[in-house]
Amino acid sequence: MHLPSAPGTEGHGPTGPQPAGSHPTRSAPTTTDADVDALVEQVARQLREHGERMTAPRRAVLTALARRGGHLLAPDVVAAVAEADPTVHRASVYRTLEALSELGVVQHLHLGHGGTAYHLARGEHTHLHAQCRVCGAVLDLPADLLDEVGRELARRDGFVLDPGHVALSGTCAACSAG
Repeated sequence: MHLPSAPGTEGHGPTGPQPAGSHPTRSAPTTTDADVDALVEQVARQLREHGERMTAPRRAVLTALARRGGHLLAPDVVAAVAEADPTVHRASVYRTLEALSELGVVQHLHLGHGGTAYHLARGEHTHLHAQCRVCGAVLDLPADLLDEVGRELARRDGFVLDPGHVALSGTCAACSAG
């Protein structure tokens, strides 16, 4: 189950440089409350079509992800949900993130030593990620970027590459420039 792009969030672009130790995220999309509400309602319909329910924690998590945009660490999602609805328990947010990931509504990304980040799954295509080891910025990369490497690993070693949930590590252009 994948979400269409919300108005003002089509496509994925690189994250701007961030201070060391900050949480990796893209700049927040310019999305209105009406856009966020429409996106959450669309997901609710999709969940119901697949026999799932739209619970209060699911609504709160989806709203937080849609409103904030980018790649949010789980504690950031917990904080955003607590700010919007203090009745949703922290453990419920973590369970909801896991459930929505399993349903394909949310994508998770392991950021090396930085924990796990989450973002809404939009469109029919996935993408890869790279994280700057200096500033923590996360860049979205084309899904086919490692296809040739995957084919070579499969041919040579019988290894099936699955890079969708991990970030490549390196140094962004801004940090490389000094």
